[in-house]
Amino acid sequence: MKLLEVENLEAFHGDLRALHGLSLSLDAGECVAVVGANGAGKTTLLRSIAGLVGRVEGRVTYDGKEITRRKVEDIARSGVALVPEGRALFPSLDVEENLKIGAFSGRPGHWNLESIFELFPLLEERRSQRPNTLSGGQQGLVAIGRALMSNPRVLLCDEISLGLAPVAVEAIYRSFEAISRYGTSIVLVEQDVHRARSFASRLYCLLEGRMTLHGNSADLTDEQLARAYFGLGEMMH
Repeated sequence: MKLLEVENLEAFHGDLRALHGLSLSLDAGECVAVVGANGAGKTTLLRSIAGLVGRVEGRVTYDGKEITRRKVEDIARSGVALVPEGRALFPSLDVEENLKIGAFSGRPGHWNLESIFELFPLLEERRSQRPNTLSGGQQGLVAIGRALMSNPRVLLCDEISLGLAPVAVEAIYRSFEAISRYGTSIVLVEQDVHRARSFASRLYCLLEGRMTLHGNSADLTDEQLARAYFGLGEMMH
C-alpha cells in the first residue's frame, strides 16, 4: 500500500482550474521530487495535499484513508507536514518558540527540541533570536525543524532552497538525508531539476498544472526532462 496517493487531482482558484487530473504516489521511506517552472502548479499540488486549497476534486489518500476534504489541522495531526514556500515563520517569536509551535499535534516520535538541535546545531546557538535576524538558509532550517516537531510521516517541502546560497542549499539537502533515515518520506518541490534528480528516487514534472513526465530519476534523460519542463514538442507521459 502506498503511504500517499494522489489520484486525478483537480484544484481551483476561484473559477480557474490550476491542476488538471494529477496523479502521484509516495512509498514509505521514499523521496520523490516535483519539478517545473514558475506557475507549473507545484505549490498548489502541495497545498492541496495539505488541505489548504478550498476547492479540489479527485482523491488524496494517506495511510489508507482518504484526506481529500479533511481540515488542515486534522491532516497535520495525522502525520502530514508542510514546509511552505517563503517559510512563513512568526517574526514576533524567537527560534525556539517557532519550533515549539510545530509540536501542537502531540504526535510521538523521534523529533523534539533536543533532536532538532542535534540535527541543526546552529539553531541551538540561535534559539533566542528572532527569525528576521537569521539568514535565508538559517530560516529554512527553522521551517524544516518546525515541521519535524510534529513528527510527520510525510514531509512536503515547497521550494525550500529557492534563492539561497549554494552552501545553504547543501546544508538543507544534507538534513533531508538525515530526516529520511528516521523514516520520514519526503515530497520535494524544486525548480532545480538536477538537484532534485540527484536526491529523489522518482521525479514528476509539471507544466501549467499538467503532468508532462514522471519516472525513476536514474532513467530519465536530460532531453526528456528539458522537453517536459519547457513544454517543447509533444507532451510526454
